[in-house]
Amino acid sequence: MKNDVLLDKVKQGLIGAGLSIGDKPRLLVAVSGGADSVCLLRALLMLECDCIAAHCNFHLRGEESNRDEQFVRELCKQLNVKLQVKDFNAQAEAQTMGISIEMACRQLRYHWFRLLLGRLGCSHVAVAHHADDDVETFFLNLFRGTGIHGLKGMRRSTNFVVRPMLDVTRQQVVQFLQDVDQDYVTDSTNLENDYKRNRIRNVILPEIDKQFVGARERIHDTMNHLADECELLDEMLESFWKNHCRVDSDENLQYRYFVPRSVFERSFCSQGLLLYALLNNRDDLSFTRSQCEQAVKASVGARFYDGSSALTVCREGFEIQQNVQGEEKELVLNLQDASSSPMLVVMSSEKPFSKELVDGKSVVAFSKEVMRCQRVVLRHWRKGDRIRPFGMKGTKLLSDLFVDLKLSASQKSAAWLLEADGKILWVLGYRAAHEFVVTPGTTDYVIFRYNSFS
Repeated sequence: MKNDVLLDKVKQGLIGAGLSIGDKPRLLVAVSGGADSVCLLRALLMLECDCIAAHCNFHLRGEESNRDEQFVRELCKQLNVKLQVKDFNAQAEAQTMGISIEMACRQLRYHWFRLLLGRLGCSHVAVAHHADDDVETFFLNLFRGTGIHGLKGMRRSTNFVVRPMLDVTRQQVVQFLQDVDQDYVTDSTNLENDYKRNRIRNVILPEIDKQFVGARERIHDTMNHLADECELLDEMLESFWKNHCRVDSDENLQYRYFVPRSVFERSFCSQGLLLYALLNNRDDLSFTRSQCEQAVKASVGARFYDGSSALTVCREGFEIQQNVQGEEKELVLNLQDASSSPMLVVMSSEKPFSKELVDGKSVVAFSKEVMRCQRVVLRHWRKGDRIRPFGMKGTKLLSDLFVDLKLSASQKSAAWLLEADGKILWVLGYRAAHEFVVTPGTTDYVIFRYNSFS
C-alpha cells in the first residue's frame, strides 16, 4: 500500500515511546484540524488504536477558529471518534500570567490534556510534531545558544505526551492525506512571519533547501546522532558519578551530594564544564554552567543556589545540600489582584459548583470566605507543618503526607503551599485541605488553578 511507509514510521514511533500496538492503547489525540494532526488521527485509527480526539479553540483568529472547530467536529463524526472540545480565552490568560500568547496557549492546552487523561482513561496524549518541526526546533535552540542536549531535538515521549510522527516529513504527511482522500484546514497565521518559528519555516529552511539538496533529512539524521550521543554521555556520567561522587541522606530524606576535587585531576576538559555535566545529569539539580564555572574558581565557603539546592565550595570539593531555599522568602498574595502570582490563577464563577470542575490537585475550589483572609502566602514546607487533608477529620504532618504521596526529596523541597491566616489550604499539585469547603450546587466559590509550567 502507498501508506505503508508512513504507517510503519508512526507504529515505530509508538513503540519507541514505550507503547504496544498489540494492546490497542487508548490515546487522547490533539486535533487542530490542520494537516499534521488530521494525518496523525487517521494513521492511529488505521493502526487500530483506541482514539479520543481533543480540540482547543483559543478564539485567536476570529471566524477561522470557529471554522477549525466545526471541521474537527464533522471529521470526528465521519470517523466515529469521540471528541472533547474546550474554549479558552488565551489573551486573558497571557495578560494574567504575564507571558506570550504562544506560551499561554501551550500551558492551557497541556493542563487540559492532563485533566482529560485521567477522566477518560487514556494512557497518553498524542501530538503531531513531525520531522520538519524537529528541524525547526533545532534552529530555534541553535539561535538561542544551547548545548548538545538542546540540539538533539524533541523526545518521543515526555511524561504523558507521545510524538509518534517524529520520523515523518511534512511532505509525507501531505502525500498520505492525498492518498486517503482526506481534506484538512490551513491556519492562515502559519504564512505570517511574526513568530520566530514561522520565519525559520517560511524563510530560512526554504533557502537552505535551495542551496543544499536533502539538507533537512541530513539535519534530522544529525539530531538523531546527537540524541544517541547524549544517551551515551548520560550513561558515562552516571557511571562516573557512582564511582567518584557521594550521596548521603538523613532521617528526613534530605540529600547531600559531594563532588570531590579529585574527579578533576585526570580531566581533559575544563573543570567548570565537568562539574556542570555531572550536576546537570541529576534530575533534581539545575545549576547553570555559569554557576559551575564560577564555583571551581571561587574561594572556600562560597555558595550558589538553584532554587531548592545550595552548592557550597569546600576545601576537599563541592557539597550540594537540598531543601535549601537560599534567599527565597514567602510570596505574599493579593487574591484581588490576578497578577500577584504567575503560578496561581484565581477565577470566580456564577455556575453552580460540581466536582467535575476540579481535580483536587492542580485545580481546587474554596468558598469565597477565603477572599476575606488577611494574610495569604505561597511558601515551601517547614518542619512541623500540618494539614487537614480533604476527607479527613484530623490533621496530618506534611512530612507524613509527602511519604504517602511517595515524593522524592527534590519534589518535597520544590512543593508550594498555599497558606491563609496561618492555615495550610493546599499543597499545589498534590492535595487540598478540608478548609473553606465548597458544597455541590453553590455559586459562592472561587476556583484556584496551579500553573505548574511557570
